[in-house]
Amino acid sequence: MLKLARILIVTVCCILICVLGTLYSFIRFKNPSNVGVMARWFGRLYPLFGLKVEHRFPPNKANLGRAIYIGNHQNNYDMVTISYMVLPRTVSVGKKSLIWVPFFGILYWVSGNIFLDRDNRSKAHNTMTKLAERINKDNLSIWMFPEGTRSRGRGLLPFKTGAFYAAVAAGVPIIPVVCSTTQNKIKLNRWDNGKVICEMMEPIDTSNYSKENVRELAAYCHDLMAKRIAELDAEIARTQKECSDA
Repeated sequence: MLKLARILIVTVCCILICVLGTLYSFIRFKNPSNVGVMARWFGRLYPLFGLKVEHRFPPNKANLGRAIYIGNHQNNYDMVTISYMVLPRTVSVGKKSLIWVPFFGILYWVSGNIFLDRDNRSKAHNTMTKLAERINKDNLSIWMFPEGTRSRGRGLLPFKTGAFYAAVAAGVPIIPVVCSTTQNKIKLNRWDNGKVICEMMEPIDTSNYSKENVRELAAYCHDLMAKRIAELDAEIARTQKECSDA
């Protein structure tokens, strides 16, 4: 019964956000700050899933400037956890097929996100080049999931290099954003699904990298994020144990 009620309430809330968000974004057509506003609307839905979410930002978040943000992509719950971390003037890059998702697709387009044609490698590479140009021309930051797909409990998957190529070409830092593990930890029939921690890490300078060694940058970021996710999971497990022992 609880699961059914949650699904119904969340569905209604998501449709309302999409409809109202589309109207809001049409008024500010493709304003780059639309995406952050919509992301935080969705990000406030986490209590409906019985979650407690802690969002950790660096103290200088208001002065980070242009960057490419990379996050770990676990499952559909990312919409109510890590999405809250999107800052103003940050747009995301998503697969072209998102446009056909009812309600959400039109919102994704009108809010100013960028579509990527994954089936055409030459077009995808060209998109990364254009991204690098737009970052500096339009004073944008870009949010990407370098795994390219949802990991669904398989750990942090290998990174594709597009985000790192764009960062090097634009001369902007990479800022990793990590979320503790949610896969198989959320049961919709359970009132309390515990705590999730989302953390924005310190910027990674890309000035010492080039197109020739961009894979080294991707590997470095992957290792850094995997280690931090493991630390966040351990922190949550330790806190839960202390609470149960108390």
